[in-house]
Amino acid sequence: MSAIYLYPIWLRLWHWLNAALFIVLMVTGASMHFAGMPWLLPFDTAVPVHNTAGILLTISWVVFILGNLYSANGRHYKVQFRGFFQRLFAQMGYYGYGIFRNAPHPFHVTEEMKLNTLQQISYIGVMYGLMPVLIISGWAFLYSVYLPETLFGIGTLWLIAMTHLTLAYFLVLFLVVHMYIITTGETLTTNLRAMLSGWHRESDH
Repeated sequence: MSAIYLYPIWLRLWHWLNAALFIVLMVTGASMHFAGMPWLLPFDTAVPVHNTAGILLTISWVVFILGNLYSANGRHYKVQFRGFFQRLFAQMGYYGYGIFRNAPHPFHVTEEMKLNTLQQISYIGVMYGLMPVLIISGWAFLYSVYLPETLFGIGTLWLIAMTHLTLAYFLVLFLVVHMYIITTGETLTTNLRAMLSGWHRESDH
């Protein structure tokens, strides 16, 4: 059994805080979008909680970006283009059917690379692509009174709302997939325990 310390304390704290904020944003966002449903929060309660969580998520995202810029964690997000598609298709094949046939995992975690190619491009797409647009659209919502009424002949508020809602749905889908991927380690709890302790453990075979 080998053990690699992959998740420093700042990253683990960020991860769980980010997860908590995202859950709050999902619940409060749904409460605003489906206002009046009895099992959701009252609209007047959901709005300030959602706005506060959104501000905190913005700070959390900035911490993540700075953490990757100024710590060793950033190396895990540098794409290696040599053999990229071979690794990508191998990983897709493993998740699609290989895992259900007890096939060997095509990727093994190392100190230099903790993310397989599919995880890497997914996290880059979410954290460097979707998240900043979600945050910008959220802030645009918050200060919509200062925006023009129309943009390209379409209502500005409607454009912001559709952008924010669409990205929110994509991120909820990512969260569901992420929770599934957590269970695909050497055991069901290998990846979860790694994010709690900081140590990734894997059999030497």
